[in-house]
Amino acid sequence: MKDIFFLHGLPRAGNTLFGSIMNQNPYIGVSANSICADMMGELFMLKHTDIFKNYPDHKSFDNVAKKVFENYYKDWNYSYIIDRAPWGYPINLKFLKETRPSVKIIVLVRDVIEVLGSFIRWSEKEPTSFVNQYAAKTREEKCDMLMNKDGVIVKELIGIKHLLDHQPKEIYHLVEYNDLVENPRKTIDGIYKFLGIPKFKHSFTNLNQFKVNGMEYDDTIVGQRLHTIKTDDIYKEKYDAYSIVPKSIIDKYKQCNFWEEI
Repeated sequence: MKDIFFLHGLPRAGNTLFGSIMNQNPYIGVSANSICADMMGELFMLKHTDIFKNYPDHKSFDNVAKKVFENYYKDWNYSYIIDRAPWGYPINLKFLKETRPSVKIIVLVRDVIEVLGSFIRWSEKEPTSFVNQYAAKTREEKCDMLMNKDGVIVKELIGIKHLLDHQPKEIYHLVEYNDLVENPRKTIDGIYKFLGIPKFKHSFTNLNQFKVNGMEYDDTIVGQRLHTIKTDDIYKEKYDAYSIVPKSIIDKYKQCNFWEEI
């Protein structure tokens, strides 16, 4: 029987780095972006169909819903699974709490202006970046595209804010990106303590690219090197995001770091 935990992080906030570190532990499997949340969403939509309403067999439905993770990760040979998806998002969190006896969610956050700056730098280095596939051309347009209601940043912000606003602190553990890169050992030890599982002696100077259950990211889909990490050491790249992101964007989104008020 596997213990299953959850990860919800802002993009460019160390998700891949975190997974690469934790996956050094042979007993832990941190997933890439998981489809489990989408599968559960599709499954629960069936409850709103006329077929189910006509014959509402809740017990049989629950037999399937409560085994989604066990079946999905059946062939993963790890004692502990950390599933990465936007689990704080209202509907996802609702499904999660309805089907799991207990929930623990690791939350990775980063200054939103730094997230935008990281995306801009990556998009300007990688012509195949998904950021460059839209009409946005200027830095300001790219930032607004990333921050629109369907953008990759806002969806995660909504989920994380909902989680922090509506759930007890006992079910989530907040990790700041700067803490992960500047003091990785202490940060990772704190995560082990939160999860309540045995610690592992990790290497922070000899990392591998993200890989789990024999699979790697295929970044030809979203743009090369989106999930590439530095393997020789863990450190924060020396650039000033606030000089990369236009001032108009900084003024517009500088109040988004709501977790700093907790």
